[in-house]
Amino acid sequence: MLQDIHPSRLWTKSFIALTICSLLLFLNLQMMLSSFPAYVKNEFHVGDLSVSLVTSVFAITAILSRFLSAALMRKVHRNVILFVGLVIAAIMTGITIWAGSIGSMLVMRVGFGIGFGMVSTIIPTLVSQIIPAKRLGEGIGYFGLSTSLAMSMGPMIGLNVMKFYGFNTLAIISTIAIILIFPIILLFRAIPPAAPTTTRSAGEGSKNKQAFNTQLLFPALLNVILAVTYSGLLSFIALYGEMRHLEQVGLFFLFNAFTIILIRPISGKLFDRKGPAAVLIPAAISVVASLMVLSYTTSMSMLILSALLYGLGFGAIQPTLQAWMLRTSTKEQYGMANSMFYNSTDLGVAAGALTLGAISSMSDYAIMYRFSAGFMILFLVVYVVFQLVTTAKKRRHTRNA
Repeated sequence: MLQDIHPSRLWTKSFIALTICSLLLFLNLQMMLSSFPAYVKNEFHVGDLSVSLVTSVFAITAILSRFLSAALMRKVHRNVILFVGLVIAAIMTGITIWAGSIGSMLVMRVGFGIGFGMVSTIIPTLVSQIIPAKRLGEGIGYFGLSTSLAMSMGPMIGLNVMKFYGFNTLAIISTIAIILIFPIILLFRAIPPAAPTTTRSAGEGSKNKQAFNTQLLFPALLNVILAVTYSGLLSFIALYGEMRHLEQVGLFFLFNAFTIILIRPISGKLFDRKGPAAVLIPAAISVVASLMVLSYTTSMSMLILSALLYGLGFGAIQPTLQAWMLRTSTKEQYGMANSMFYNSTDLGVAAGALTLGAISSMSDYAIMYRFSAGFMILFLVVYVVFQLVTTAKKRRHTRNA
């Protein structure tokens, strides 16, 4: 057990186990989300806007659930929140088999959002507490592989399982993924001891530590914009593949995962040494290029090129934004930072599903993906302006000092 509490050790038993649990949690999410659009459209005969509600309703509920979970953590033990959330998520995944209408499906997705929001608040907070401070970017980069791999592999698995075995089989497999988290946590004793709390006069210190960290807002905004582009892939790439007559459009997520695996460790170390700018600017350009290539895709080679470029950009940006948010927070604010990171992801997914769904309804999927590339150009502009303003302020401060 000594190695698990070593102050500079990253690859502890708890870190590995919690990373696997995160992979299973997000694998459940992504396998189901990627398959819902085609399933709902064919099963309930609804339009693109109604299809996008399945994604949006879940995302909005998960956001609200995280806020509630963050508040509950001050009164209820985190283990209780974690296990209750897992039970709710597993049940709500399993019973989607019996959804007989778009209304009942939406109710089930609301329930899943509640459970998912609880679990996705606790697990990253636990991980943040055991990563050595000097290796924060690297640690979040490796931990974030669980999310990114799930976001890349989950849709491919989900689309293929549904295509060959049906939606019911997919729901069962996704439920099993959640259930497997229980033995991993218990057998490997993955939950680290709670951090000791310090007391100051009349609890004044703890109030200051729990104060809202305004420095989280800007990286959260950037994450919302990034998530909008991912929402377009998650919600509509299967339908886009049908339009372009691409039989294996799910391969997009396989090749996307390949470059994510390559870039994650590199981007984490680069962030630790150089800061966010060295990662975010080239990565954002890569995402823009990916989406433009995708919008003109007519062959598998173009689809694969788009996937590789998107993996490079997305795989570098996501952990950088999360590590940036954690670096500007105290350990007591890690729950707040992680909650805001995942909330901003879900907010972007929800907004993207509705916005891009409306655009595709008025035009087509190709034009929608060009609009999606425009969001990443906005990402670049906003970040560059932020950098210029920040640099100018530092120079003025230096001259006045």
